[in-house]
Amino acid sequence: MVEKWGEDYFLLGPYFPQKAASEFEPILDLDDSPAGRTVRRMREMGYSVQYGYWLVTGKPRVVLFDVASMYPLLDRIKFNLWESQRISTINTEDLVNQTLLFGEAVRVYLTAYADEHAKKSDVTAQFHEWMSSSGLSDLRKDNVKIALSFTTHATMLGRYLAQNVTDFYGKLPFFDWEQEARHYNIVTQATIERLSAQNAHVLTTVSDVTARECEVFLGRMPDLVTPNGLNVVRFQAVHEFQNLHVKYKERIQEFVLGHFFPSYSFDLDKTLYFFTSGRYEYSNKGYDLTLEALARLNWKMVQANMDMTVVMFIVTKQPYHSITPHVLQSRAVLDELQETCTAIEKQVGERLFLATAAGSDHKMPDLNNFVDEYWRLRLRRTIQTWKTDELPAFVTHDLVESDGIVEFCRQANLVNNERDRVKIVYHPDFISSTNPLFGLDYGQFVRGCHLGVFPSYYEPWGYTPLECVVRGVPTVTSDLSGFGDYIMQIMRDYENRGIYVINRKSQTFTQAADQMADILFKFVKMQRRDRIMQRNRVENISDVFDWTNLRSYYDTAHDLANKRRKP
Repeated sequence: MVEKWGEDYFLLGPYFPQKAASEFEPILDLDDSPAGRTVRRMREMGYSVQYGYWLVTGKPRVVLFDVASMYPLLDRIKFNLWESQRISTINTEDLVNQTLLFGEAVRVYLTAYADEHAKKSDVTAQFHEWMSSSGLSDLRKDNVKIALSFTTHATMLGRYLAQNVTDFYGKLPFFDWEQEARHYNIVTQATIERLSAQNAHVLTTVSDVTARECEVFLGRMPDLVTPNGLNVVRFQAVHEFQNLHVKYKERIQEFVLGHFFPSYSFDLDKTLYFFTSGRYEYSNKGYDLTLEALARLNWKMVQANMDMTVVMFIVTKQPYHSITPHVLQSRAVLDELQETCTAIEKQVGERLFLATAAGSDHKMPDLNNFVDEYWRLRLRRTIQTWKTDELPAFVTHDLVESDGIVEFCRQANLVNNERDRVKIVYHPDFISSTNPLFGLDYGQFVRGCHLGVFPSYYEPWGYTPLECVVRGVPTVTSDLSGFGDYIMQIMRDYENRGIYVINRKSQTFTQAADQMADILFKFVKMQRRDRIMQRNRVENISDVFDWTNLRSYYDTAHDLANKRRKP
């Protein structure tokens, strides 16, 4: 966007000092740009406003409103919303209150901006989600000369209903939005979202899957779909992303070595790393289907007497007390074992060289004679401390309470038995470079895996499979996710390119689990050479999802909004 608009593009957001400390660079002397002049005007009106650069790719200008300082205005804002839009805000939670304050700051800013600049040039405001748009309807009502575009990335009611109502998509046309909003106590949020969609000059959503929800819950079909993308950085040398896969796979192997090998061992050269990740929404994110398919895959692999092993990482966010002590201990003892072996290796190397140089015969000396008693004893004690008769833990943290993932694994006996070919590592915390178990950031972890698994039931778009594609990692998605639906529309041979789409629209849960287990089994049976070729093919299509190409959808939305604004 900065590439297209330059100084005429800027972002509006809430000011959180802690986040701003690392991601925001203030402009201390207000420049004479239109955005800067309006900031000065708002400050004169008594608002606390920050102005500067957001330190992300493109370094866009940002205007940040200190919502905490606006709380004295809350009652007046709520009264005005009821008077002008009939939006009920009684007994709303604090997050909604913050949203209302932010929405009012946006309304005041855009009104002031349009007063000064709308006569000279077209102005478009792009609102993302209901959390930014509580002021949108008043902007339209007051006939402020700004083209209003509203994008919903998921509907509020869709999120709640999909995880609580069986056969959500079959029942979708028959829901009463107001009744359901009252049932889930989200009347304020749902009303703001609905009015924003109806009052915007242009309504867009991120996929055809969500477009159907918009018609039912928001009372309007989107004017167009604006798919999500990423800032795709591709390497000049084709082999570079393969080298990174090998590098980060070795780091994951270190974890696997420390986690499983105290109990039993398996061939790491014949081990594949699968993963799923995202918010903990057990059925919406397809964790239930993933686990069912893994249990079936495990049975298939055991029956076929395969010597391959699959380690499945489930990465999500759940409340926990701490990392399980023996998981941390086995990792620490592995480091100790490595240090001991390195010391022995150095000692043996030096003494072997001296003995060989000084010796007169050509025989290989007995290497045991080159190791001190101290290191022999230390190695023996370290191995003794490391080895255990217990099964490797299938959850790495001490959870506050059991959840669906833990219960399924216990019920299906998918608890890392030695005979199992599918091993589970449930990691209820997002992965970052400071993580003591992996020491990788999320992007590096993804690169080190062989397959990403995301057969979502409710997923308006789905960044997780897309993040796999741009890193050259084959992925499983579903036709109920916006990403899967989009892939099926734009590509015929997607499976050949390493994108597997599970049919969840017309199949039962059991049929979908069978289909997925078959896909995973086929993937496990592939030769290494074929998997490398597939990684090349999937990485080759990543440009399709670059914002450089997908920005045009937003350009179209903004042009249309400007045409509709003018009488």
